[in-house]
Amino acid sequence: MGIFSRFTDIVNSNINSLLDKAEDPEKMVRLIIQEMEDTLVEVRSTSAKTIASKKEIVHQINKFDSDAADWEAKAELAINKEREDLARAALQEKQRAADSAETLRTELSIVEEQISKLQDEVGQLQEKLADAKSRQKAILMRQKTVSSRLEVKRTLDSGKVDAAMERFGQFERKIDDLESQVEAYDLGKKTLNDEFSELEADDKVTDELEALKAKMSKKAKS
Repeated sequence: MGIFSRFTDIVNSNINSLLDKAEDPEKMVRLIIQEMEDTLVEVRSTSAKTIASKKEIVHQINKFDSDAADWEAKAELAINKEREDLARAALQEKQRAADSAETLRTELSIVEEQISKLQDEVGQLQEKLADAKSRQKAILMRQKTVSSRLEVKRTLDSGKVDAAMERFGQFERKIDDLESQVEAYDLGKKTLNDEFSELEADDKVTDELEALKAKMSKKAKS
């Protein structure tokens, strides 16, 4: 089973659990990213162990190849010394070492294929994780924005705002009444400035009256 199919099973089970509990999107996004990060850590650990196994297999192959070469040299020495029995035994040991090396090479091929697949899937998972993190902020911002809008709509529809505005109107009317009462207390009272203003107005009227008389007298004489 690939890491993506396993990861999908984990996420789907958790998402279904969240949906059953009616959890909010913010928690769901955080859970998905956490699952991706946990899976990535686990797969990297598996990759490290697989790579270590590959190194050990390569080491064993080199050892068997070296043993095979050594037994072949011994077989040549035995032939030179006219010990065909020893040469035959050495060649048998060489064959065993060569067979062991070949078996390990087959195993090495399988391990290398697994490492290649793991590396590809890790790369894909890293890309998906980076994309999820880049989209996380936008998703959470949208979620907060729509929640705020919903709260405003609920407040407006509840009549609380209209009731508050009505209270403001009542306060304004009370203040208007108080201002009217204050003005009523001052009604009919003259201040020093008012009296000087009246004197100035009388002087203007007197001047206009004298000017009018002079004008009419001049007309009568003519």
